[in-house]
Amino acid sequence: MLSDPRRLAIVLAGLCCFINLYATQPLLPLFAREFHASSAQVSMTVSATTLAVALVAPFIGIVADVFGRKRIIVAALSLLVLPTVLIALSSSLRELVLWRFVQGLCLPPIFAVIVAYIGDEWPRSEVTGVTSLYMVASGLGGFLGRLLTGLMTDYWGWRAAFLTIAAITMVSAFIVGFALSRERRFVGAENFLHSLQMMLAHFGNPELLTTFMVGFATLFSFVATFTYVNFYLAAPPFNLPASALGSIFVVYLVAVAVTPLTGGWIRRFGRRALVLVSSVVWCLGLAITLVPWLPAIILGLAILACAGFTLQTTATSLLAERAIAARSSAVGIYVSCYYIGGSAGAVAPAVVWAHAGWLGCVALVSAVLLATAALAARFWRPTAGGS
Repeated sequence: MLSDPRRLAIVLAGLCCFINLYATQPLLPLFAREFHASSAQVSMTVSATTLAVALVAPFIGIVADVFGRKRIIVAALSLLVLPTVLIALSSSLRELVLWRFVQGLCLPPIFAVIVAYIGDEWPRSEVTGVTSLYMVASGLGGFLGRLLTGLMTDYWGWRAAFLTIAAITMVSAFIVGFALSRERRFVGAENFLHSLQMMLAHFGNPELLTTFMVGFATLFSFVATFTYVNFYLAAPPFNLPASALGSIFVVYLVAVAVTPLTGGWIRRFGRRALVLVSSVVWCLGLAITLVPWLPAIILGLAILACAGFTLQTTATSLLAERAIAARSSAVGIYVSCYYIGGSAGAVAPAVVWAHAGWLGCVALVSAVLLATAALAARFWRPTAGGS
């Protein structure tokens, strides 16, 4: 599958994005102690990054629709190394949040443009499969980022963990620069004004608007779940340390194994049916985490992670396939909505957590998922072979 160098480049780019993106999640209880901060304050190390992604993503789409793909991807991946190093050198929570925000500014030029590159450069029949490969790499990166920071923090400290991630990112940027070929099928906009006009036209498409909402709900639910479950498991009766909290994300590997099956499920059942099933299964996984037994909680997290990756792949592949014109801009809007959802998922449940604990977080996430699934069932067009 990786005999095509472009696929290797896509894997490494997705891996590095998500190694960096959620690396602080298992460290939140530690940061709360070290910086004498509240759960809402330390959760800004997650939401600052996702907020930066949301702010810059649509504009990156405009730039990429004018200038192309490869040069933007490689430049952003190289620049990502600097704020990652500066995170390791931070002396306060404010500094740490600042450099996490700068990290977020570097990410959309990588993953938003990668999805557009896939839609441009592969035949339509292969888009879902290549998108699934990208999602596998993203999931693996999300797992490795959390695992590395959790394990290394217990043995060498969190600063060493971020220096290691910076080194991985630097090597990957070098390889991607050689492995990713220049775009061959890309047709750019005439200028920035033309690109902006094409981007705004996406808001008149109900199917794409709904896809943007699905993106919001997906990352809201992921971040809310995997941020506040850390506080749940760090407290009695579990009292898990940072290394154990990082290891919990091994459930991502189960989701990574399931993700390549998504293309076949879409062809067989259709996207509308798949988004409904994925949302219900996610809610089932959340319900299982309410059982006060660690193996049951891990099982519930594994189930909902599989559902989440299926939901994300379903929406992303639809976007790559259905956004015919100004694809980078469409992906940029999607990424913006996706990460606005992630920012909200890191901060909004804090109030629910303070008053209703983990049960309140489970109820909130379930409500968001089911409402969004209903929208997709209403506005997504049927796909061949399914609803």
